[in-house]
Amino acid sequence: MNPTRRDAMAAAIALTVGSPLASVRAAESKLTLATFDTEVTIPIGHPCMGGGIAPAKEIVDPLLVHGFVLSGAGKPVVFVALDWCEIRNGAYDLFRNAVAKAVGTEPVRVMLCALHQHDAPIVDLEAQQLLEKHKARGAICDLAFLEKAVSRASDAAKACLKTARPVTHIGTGEAKVEKVASNRRYLDENGKVQYNRMSASRDPKVRAGEEGTIDPLLKTLSFWDGDTPLCGLSAYATHPMSYYGKGGVTADFVGVARKRRQADTPGAFQMYASGCGGNVTAGKYNDGDPANREVLGDRIYSAMAAAWKATKKTAVKEVIFRSTPISLEARTSEGFSEEALRERLKDDPKPFGQCLAALGLSWKKRCDAGKPIDLPVLDFGGAAIALLPAESYVEFQLAAQNARPGDFVLVAGYGECGPGYIPIERAWKENDGNLHDWCWVNPGSEKRMNEAIAKALKK
Repeated sequence: MNPTRRDAMAAAIALTVGSPLASVRAAESKLTLATFDTEVTIPIGHPCMGGGIAPAKEIVDPLLVHGFVLSGAGKPVVFVALDWCEIRNGAYDLFRNAVAKAVGTEPVRVMLCALHQHDAPIVDLEAQQLLEKHKARGAICDLAFLEKAVSRASDAAKACLKTARPVTHIGTGEAKVEKVASNRRYLDENGKVQYNRMSASRDPKVRAGEEGTIDPLLKTLSFWDGDTPLCGLSAYATHPMSYYGKGGVTADFVGVARKRRQADTPGAFQMYASGCGGNVTAGKYNDGDPANREVLGDRIYSAMAAAWKATKKTAVKEVIFRSTPISLEARTSEGFSEEALRERLKDDPKPFGQCLAALGLSWKKRCDAGKPIDLPVLDFGGAAIALLPAESYVEFQLAAQNARPGDFVLVAGYGECGPGYIPIERAWKENDGNLHDWCWVNPGSEKRMNEAIAKALKK
């Protein structure tokens, strides 16, 4: 088919986001997939985790962006996963807009997520601008670095289009991950609820607690051209940290696993996304010993390999993209009013306290403007990829899977990270200590999230 006719056909089948007619049969659309990666490592001295831990002192391993561009189902759909801690508010929009422009699509069709390693950057345009305007001692990110990283990623996405390959099948596989994830909430030896299990838990009593609510399965969705694998996207729900906070920039144990899997399959591009791990860590199985990075990495790698081996292929018959907006309320409890946040931005004696105030004000500005979050789904009928926002609790990942009980639903978390933790209501009632600062939404988010998830995944 000549290019003019092909372009005309693509225009004729362009999709309307959320429309029940937003589907294209694979035989008509000629689906293609292109993959890209590039380095987006922060420079020495750049803040890590938004200024909450030591800044970058050494580069242990590079921070990468991995992505794929799926074309042929209306305008292209892009999935992008970064080895960054969080991408928030205006920075999230900046990133999506640039990638969308580069590949000729709409920002809503750029499914952008962070992996949430902590020895990595948080980027938030408005928050950093507030800090600079008030000459605060705290710093979240270098805006010049952000612009360069966005440019590198969008350039890589554009360049990869020249290497697109046909997609005829998708593959689905899953495997249980052994001894990695554990919920921050557990019952201690006296049957009392505790929320103190962090990524590295040195207290043997904390590690001895029950595993708690997790999703034990790592899922891999793959794209194939006949019998040739093109790309595999794996996702698992846990905070991806072994030890951190010393200034050693790293992709941590999930980066270790991804690198090993890529070596196994040089012809197939391997990607990884963190699932909804807001309340899930490796703390039951990790005491912070640096040696555990390789141990945890090996456990994720083993599950990735097993999920690949268990893959079942099906011919792609249709592709649907839909996005459901969700509005979450800015937090209004004591210390989170606009006045209180502005006072903290100005007067908090700790630089990170100023950063937290700026992040809260950035999110409040978005809420006051009435700008919702996108909850996008890339749907293949019997399988789907869903992207949930921020530090969603794992219960939302389980809800997404329960919305399609007979289907394969791969869930990525850490999309638009402006809200911080998005907890279930029980966490508020039990005074989950993790909600004291890194949560900028009001109680009541669980109902809104579950309604949006059900709508986004409805066939």
